[in-house]
Parts: sequence; C-alpha cells; structure tokens
Amino acid sequence: MALREISLTLPNRPGALAGVSKTLAKARINLAAISVDSAAGKGRVRLIVNDPDRAVGLLATAGYDPEVREMIAVRLEDRAGSFLRVLEVLARERINVQSVAILVAREGNLPLVALSASDLTRARRILQRAGFASRAAEGLVSNGDLLAGAPSIPGESVGLLL
Repeated sequence: MALREISLTLPNRPGALAGVSKTLAKARINLAAISVDSAAGKGRVRLIVNDPDRAVGLLATAGYDPEVREMIAVRLEDRAGSFLRVLEVLARERINVQSVAILVAREGNLPLVALSASDLTRARRILQRAGFASRAAEGLVSNGDLLAGAPSIPGESVGLLL
C-alpha cells in the first residue's frame, strides 16, 4: 500500500489542532509526521498516520474535510545537500514538489523523506532511476508499518507529537 498524507484546513484559533489530536488519540491512531502552518486566519495541517483510512473516516465524521495525497519515500545520504540532489532531479524534469515530510523510519542507516509531486508516477520512475527511491524504502514506510521501523519510539505512543 502506498504512503499517504492527510491534509486539513482548520480555523487558526486555540484548540483547533487539539481537536484533531483528540479525535486521533481516542482511536489510538499514531502520528508519524506533522506539519502545521497558518495564514489569513486559516491553518493547514498535514499528517502521516499509521492508519490513514480509519483516520480519514474519523476526521470526516468529526466534521473535518480531510484530503489524502499519495507520497513517495526517498532515501538520502545523511549529509548536507543530499535532499538538494533529489530536488534538482525533479526540477530538471519539470516535476513540481507539492509537500515534504521527514519520516521517523530509516532504511538501514539512511534517513527517509516522503514527498508528493505533480506527477507522482513519473517522479517515482525518475527517482528510482536516480537511485533515491526504492520499492524497499516505500514498503518500509507504508503508513501501517511507519513506526515499526523506529525502535526508539514506543508503538503505544498514541498521538505522537500532538
């Protein structure tokens, strides 16, 4: 199963993010990555969770309007400039990066980053050819197994980071 990210637009007010967290934590849905930003009175939240199908259903039932986007997992060398090389490969091919998330899982000793792109199928093919994306990396970081690859984070850490 592909790696997926859930996006929500929230009002930019105290407690809005806590409401999302409460919905997920009550259902014991674990969070592996989060990004939050706001502008013009609205907040944008991006989440990668261990059970995206259930999370989307619960969030929709709670009155949120979740959007789901498929992502690619890429492995990087653990040194400055390695992500720049990924971005340059995609830019040369005129593929737009839409979102990025640093993952808690690793492939061996290599850090993993998830990204979504304007043409995901082409981006995956190009990044595989360039040696950044691999089927093994994407299998390792399926949403369901995301935290299993990170032994320093207990599996019962419900609502991690929220």
